Amino acid sequence: MTRRQRTRAIRAVQYAVLAAVTLTVVLAADWGELRRAFFDAGVARSLFPDIITTALVNTVVYTLLGFGFGLVAGLVLALMRLSRVPPYRWLAVAYIEFFRGVPALLVFIALGFGVPLAFQVALDRYVTVMLALGLVGAAYMAETIRAGIRAVPKGQMEAARSLGMSHGRAMVSIIIPQAFRIVLPPLTNELILLTKDSSLVYLLGLSLDQYELSKFGRDALNQHRSLTPILVAGLCYLLITVPLGQLVRWLEARTAKAR
Repeated sequence: MTRRQRTRAIRAVQYAVLAAVTLTVVLAADWGELRRAFFDAGVARSLFPDIITTALVNTVVYTLLGFGFGLVAGLVLALMRLSRVPPYRWLAVAYIEFFRGVPALLVFIALGFGVPLAFQVALDRYVTVMLALGLVGAAYMAETIRAGIRAVPKGQMEAARSLGMSHGRAMVSIIIPQAFRIVLPPLTNELILLTKDSSLVYLLGLSLDQYELSKFGRDALNQHRSLTPILVAGLCYLLITVPLGQLVRWLEARTAKAR
């Protein structure tokens, strides 16, 4: 057999195996039980509109709070990593390595329970979520922003300095805007990750009007004894993450075209 014939034969075998597996699953599955467990229309209808007006909205709010705080903190950390002052670099490296190595779950527990016990202060729930998500997200965004700043050609800074700009003004006016245009796709990916990490807010103990999608789905699962609420909650997450994924691909294509 020629190489092309072998390739066609292997591909045909792969298609045959896939068709056999699919046919086996279709014939062996108990579709009535699967529909009752995953696609119960009555249970799905009972979730609306609360899952949209409460859980989905809260998930978006928690995510945006964490992303906004993390973006500002990440920019500061990136500039510290690039600083010529060694203590700034050391502090930034220590922070980034610590929060990239610690699970977000522990950060939520520390801010939700450890800080109030240790310092006798009561943090607002939104503040706690913003800090927990933002502190973790900042560690990743800092490295992304630092890479973007370094990707800007050095000639841009030299040209700005030759026009009489100070180093700080050149960074703010010339370098950072170009860097953000480069790092927008990976920053959008970080936004997607924070959307999923927002499910950890359930650790703080929520009232009904503070539920996010995962907590809402879990409680509805216990109430209805059906996996339909989990499926609906997952679809609601996709309403957020799929458009963001499309945005990432569009930004990547636009960036590549600009280059």
